[in-house]
Amino acid sequence: MTSADSSTSAGPRLLGPAEVRSLAASLGLRPTKQRGQNFVIDPNTVRRIVRAADLAPAGETVLEVGPGLGSLTLALLAEGHRVTAVEIDPLLAGALPGTVAEYAPGQAAALTVVLADAMAVSADQLGTPDACVANLPYNVAVPVLLHLLEIAPTMRHGLVMVQSEVADRLAAPPGSRTYGVPSAKAAWYADVRRAGPIGRNVFWPAPNVDSGLVAFSRRPAPETPATRAEVFAVIEAAFSQRRKTVRSALARWMPDRARLDAVLVAAGIDPTLRGEMLGIEEFARIAGASHQALSPPPADAT
Repeated sequence: MTSADSSTSAGPRLLGPAEVRSLAASLGLRPTKQRGQNFVIDPNTVRRIVRAADLAPAGETVLEVGPGLGSLTLALLAEGHRVTAVEIDPLLAGALPGTVAEYAPGQAAALTVVLADAMAVSADQLGTPDACVANLPYNVAVPVLLHLLEIAPTMRHGLVMVQSEVADRLAAPPGSRTYGVPSAKAAWYADVRRAGPIGRNVFWPAPNVDSGLVAFSRRPAPETPATRAEVFAVIEAAFSQRRKTVRSALARWMPDRARLDAVLVAAGIDPTLRGEMLGIEEFARIAGASHQALSPPPADAT
């Protein structure tokens, strides 16, 4: 048996530093900061990420954004999961199936590649993923995650790698220094927590920032007559002037002070609190009270 036969029979192989650089060289690829391309070159790191994602042993359909050269993709396939990989770079999207065919030939049929911008990808393109496991592009991590949570309701849980400071903001509870718009909006969809740090030396090229893992578990949105967009408008207004009271910060959102006061009373919100002290349930109550105050009264029954 040749060494090639041996490696194939042993199952999927993962990418190390030499393989990542070789694949990049074969594609004439130079990682760009514009697309946040920092490729993981440490097999132990992708194994750790897959373990921390707590995926079902029987296998799940996993959404991966920005698969790059395939390091995490191969680790997911190696554990028996199906992968839908969303890649914006045509060169990388075109090369990924060939990489999987070479390093994990037995799992090639479990890969679906979607050439799309994750900020604009549609629900039809994603199908019905069970989970999301991804090294998100750092420059757009928050809007990408919120977009995916919005359009993929079957995505019950996930684990994403983001810039460490962004991980802090996404997982921050009300009242903390890092709590803000990303924290509150993410809480509309899911319970979010920090799941550990990632060192810089596992990437090529090494980024200039630290990285962190964020885990999320979807839960029902707060009950409110308001729409998600209405709730998010309240969140954005509340944090637009972070140091002001919620009554002052929401004045631009609802200039009529008498009506605003009535809405806060109806929502049970202390107007002297700052927005950073309110959780998603409180923001939903404010939006709901506003929605009801602005809705026309029901027609009298005849």
